Amino acid sequence: MLNRRILRIKAFKALYSSVILRESGADTSISDAEKLLAESCESTRNLYVLMLGLVPALTAVAGTKKIPDAKFVGNALAKLIDEDIDFQKTWKKYKYSWDQYDLILKKIYASICEKKYYADYLSREESSLAEDCRLFTRIYEEEIVDAEGLDEILESMDINWNDDLAYCLTWCCRTFKAFADGEHWRQLPLYQSDILAKEGKAVESDHAFVLKLLQTSYAAYPKYSAMISESVPSFDRDRLVTTDVCLMVCCLCEICNFPSIPVRVSLNEYVEISKFYGTPKSSVFVNGILDRLVVKLRSEGLINKD
Repeated sequence: MLNRRILRIKAFKALYSSVILRESGADTSISDAEKLLAESCESTRNLYVLMLGLVPALTAVAGTKKIPDAKFVGNALAKLIDEDIDFQKTWKKYKYSWDQYDLILKKIYASICEKKYYADYLSREESSLAEDCRLFTRIYEEEIVDAEGLDEILESMDINWNDDLAYCLTWCCRTFKAFADGEHWRQLPLYQSDILAKEGKAVESDHAFVLKLLQTSYAAYPKYSAMISESVPSFDRDRLVTTDVCLMVCCLCEICNFPSIPVRVSLNEYVEISKFYGTPKSSVFVNGILDRLVVKLRSEGLINKD
């Protein structure tokens, strides 16, 4: 499920949390950071399950309408999820429920009712699982990701969920397509490399990748953070913020410890991540510092790849 971009973000966040704790004088260790990373990875899959369970919850709310839209209320996708034994076992195991959030579900449904794509859905005589899956894909793409108040609800349930919603909704939509193609629900493997391995493809372990990335970044933080500071002109040092430093440390550790990943790939990944987790000008700043340090590390023989 989790791809390398998401895993880089999670390693960066675990490193950042550890650095902040250390700077505040708290005791922390690599095992604490590894635990935080593991919890963060697992929580993304949990969010995927929660959001998949939104289909029957939203359908139930639609049934409370004064004059219910019979086609939507009777949609085959909600019934399939409600009757899927494996999904329901997982749902009950996590003890999830949308019952107390009926107000936001009603707001989402009200927004859906105003859309032309929904009116078109209701007007068609066709009724099939495939059509219902297409409808919910549209709902997830256009209504859920920006639903007002949903971020606050998710963050109150699990602090790790505040950045994972869009990614999990994408996997929900992939699941809808699988349902339309006649597949049954199954819990997703936690790492994308596990999915590819099941398909018979020879791939490196994503779990090993993210664990090594965190471990090397944690160990090398003092060295690389000092190197970053030294590479910045004195009048620019006030621009150094911990988020940017942690991102650059992760990038340098990836470049120096993963021979199979091209330097440009690592640089591009962390510059892109800095656009979301740094300051407005972080991407330009981070890109410039990293380019300078890569040249330095090459000259010292510490980088021996393209």
